[in-house]
Amino acid sequence: MSESRHLKFISGDHDHQRCMATALANAEQVCLNRRRRFTALRRRVFELIWQQHKPIGAYEVLEQLQKDGRAAPPTVYRALDFLLELGLVHRIASMNAYVGCVHPERQHEGQFLICMQCRAFAELDSESITRMIDDKAQVNGFEVHRHTIEILGLCPKCQAESEEP
Repeated sequence: MSESRHLKFISGDHDHQRCMATALANAEQVCLNRRRRFTALRRRVFELIWQQHKPIGAYEVLEQLQKDGRAAPPTVYRALDFLLELGLVHRIASMNAYVGCVHPERQHEGQFLICMQCRAFAELDSESITRMIDDKAQVNGFEVHRHTIEILGLCPKCQAESEEP
């Protein structure tokens, strides 16, 4: 990723059908490339996460699946584990929630700017941040397996709204 480009906060203000179609096509390709099954349940959990464009908790996913007439907690957690393992979603620990990955085609660590007001987010995916963490860990004899950085604040839209009289 070019680290100098401007980030687009992912929210509901966009061509949602195109976004969902692209996300699903990318997920299907990742599963195909890794020879993993993108079952109907995994697909539905993935859709529910992408549909929000905001961090969504496992219980919210479960509630929606139960409205659809299927799923128990263990099946939801297995589906979430599968999506995490393949890098199709990221877990936002501070919110105990999940977001769709905008770059599932390649392994990377997530850095997120998360709006505390509307919950919109932007994925940084900064190679220099990842490299710095890896270098500092190595110097200190620590082996990094995974990291996710969560930066909380206000997105441009919420900042503008708070400045209005």
